[in-house]
Amino acid sequence: MAETCEVKYKVMDSPLGKVELSGCEQGLHGIKLHGGKTPDTGPAEAAAPAEQLGGPGAVPEPLLQCAAWLDAYFHEPTVLKELPVPALHHPIFQKESFTRQVLWKLLKLVKFGETVSYQQLAALAGNPRAARAVGGAMRSNPIPILIPCHRVVCSSGAVGNYSGGVGVKEWLLAHEGGSTGKAARGGGSRASRSWHGALDSTTSSQPAGRD
Repeated sequence: MAETCEVKYKVMDSPLGKVELSGCEQGLHGIKLHGGKTPDTGPAEAAAPAEQLGGPGAVPEPLLQCAAWLDAYFHEPTVLKELPVPALHHPIFQKESFTRQVLWKLLKLVKFGETVSYQQLAALAGNPRAARAVGGAMRSNPIPILIPCHRVVCSSGAVGNYSGGVGVKEWLLAHEGGSTGKAARGGGSRASRSWHGALDSTTSSQPAGRD
C-alpha cells in the first residue's frame, strides 16, 4: 500500500447491526460487521436505511459507493446490477496470491442468490484440490458481503463456517434466497455452467478498480 494512502472510517446501520467501512481515495479497504449477534428479524423485515455518511467532499468516493451498494443489498437488491462496485485497495489485492485469485473469482462469478462449494471455487481459481486453502481465503476476506464469502458452502449442502458467525451466514443466504426464490445450494448445475462459461472468457485476475 502506498505511503500516501490515507484510510478513513465510516459507520452505517444495517439489519445486521453497525457496519464499519474503511478505505481511501484509491479504493475500499474493508467491511466489518459490528453487530455481534444473530439478527432477530427475518430478511423480509428490513431495518432502517443506511445512515448518511456525509457530503462528497468529506468521504472518499469508494466509501460512498460501498455504502450505496450495501444499502441496496439489504433493502432493494434488484438494483444492485445498476450500481458500481467500488475499487478495492486492501493490501491483499496489491500482490498476486491464491487468496487474491479466489476472492476475485468469487466476486465476479458467484452472483446474488447463488452458492458455490469450496471445491468448486478452488477449481474456478485454478486449483481443484485446494478446497482447504479456499477456506483459509474465506477467513482472510477483508470485504465480506461485497465479496460474498457467505455464498461458499460445503459440498454436502451444509452451510459451513463464517467469520461473522453461522447465524449471520444463514441470515444472508435466506435474505438472498428469499429475494430470488432460487438459491442454488451447493452450486447447482445451471450455476456451475454459468461460472465455468464466465471463467473461460475471463483472462484478467485483477480486482475491481485499480491496484
